[in-house]
Amino acid sequence: MYSTHEGYNDSIHGYYLEDLEVGMSASHAKTVTETDVVMFAGLTGDNNPVHCNEVFAAKTPFESRIVHGMFCAGLISCVLGTRLPGPGCIYSDQQLRFKAPVRIGDTVTAVCTIQEIIPERRRVIINTICTVRDKIVVEGNATIMVSRRNKP
Repeated sequence: MYSTHEGYNDSIHGYYLEDLEVGMSASHAKTVTETDVVMFAGLTGDNNPVHCNEVFAAKTPFESRIVHGMFCAGLISCVLGTRLPGPGCIYSDQQLRFKAPVRIGDTVTAVCTIQEIIPERRRVIINTICTVRDKIVVEGNATIMVSRRNKP
């Protein structure tokens, strides 16, 4: 039982498996700043010059710096871990397709929508999309493990 674990606080738990329905959706939007890109590069060690060096990036097909694709994946993680299903879920799989570049100053909106619920395995399949000005920049699917509600 989850409520007997020391430090467990049921009041901050997100949705339980029984609370979820196909079609439920949640989102998070973030305007990407120069600081975000620099900090992401520092945290991950990914200092690819296409993200960090304007002179280098200007000579690429993108013609200027682009935001790390995995930065957008982090916004998806934000939705899953804080909104739907929310605190207590376990992110177990993610497939991503990077469709278009994101630039500093763009507002990225991550939207997660439940596609399928597999109750016997406590799994939820979620469609994950990131957009900039209604254009899809990242799309994919995630698999999440979700707790069942405690039975009385």
